Amino acid sequence: MISNTELVLRILLSAIIGGIIGIEREAHNRPAGLRTHILVTTGAALIMLLSNYGFDYTVSKGDPARLAAQVVSGIGFLGAGTILRDGSNIKGLTTAASLWVCGGLGLAIGNGYYLGALVTTVIVFISLSLLSGFEKKYINKNVKIATLKCYERPGLIGDIGMVFGESGIMIKGVQISRGSIDGEDILEDITDHMEYGIIELEFALILDREFDYDSFNIEVSKVKGVERIKWAS
Repeated sequence: MISNTELVLRILLSAIIGGIIGIEREAHNRPAGLRTHILVTTGAALIMLLSNYGFDYTVSKGDPARLAAQVVSGIGFLGAGTILRDGSNIKGLTTAASLWVCGGLGLAIGNGYYLGALVTTVIVFISLSLLSGFEKKYINKNVKIATLKCYERPGLIGDIGMVFGESGIMIKGVQISRGSIDGEDILEDITDHMEYGIIELEFALILDREFDYDSFNIEVSKVKGVERIKWAS
């Protein structure tokens, strides 16, 4: 058995480590944030302590790793709840992975494997906070999101696609949803379009580094039905 001080230390340290990772996720408005990560690491640490010291293995034969194994598989279900499909995009994979790692960190601390847990925490925090900016700047630098609000009509998406092709743009994904347009932006010939309503087209596009946004915006605005275009990284 370990002392009460050691037991409390392990549980508190697991909560702190989970909180560090959770703060980063919370700052980026992810599905699982500060409280969720703290709960995962603290609960995993408690289960590891229970597995190691909660049973008298001198009396009954047992495997102290059985409860820990259930934590590893159980966290997978929790992580799956943070994964969302948004059109052609998948969101929440990184948060799911961070929850899974937090489960491992809690098990490590609960077992007294402090060095491994602390080194892993540093690596995870660097991956989430610093590598995200590196990835956006150097790896996915030319992937942009263009959102077009349009009056729906037959052939609209085909005409927009032709403008993309003429501009040398590759479409990575597209999402279609119903939207609305502010009254001040309504076209003069609105009665010609009301039969079909308003749609919002969100395109994930791969652009050349020398892409001319202003020229493209002018060309795509000439497509009948296109009312507004907005760019985002």
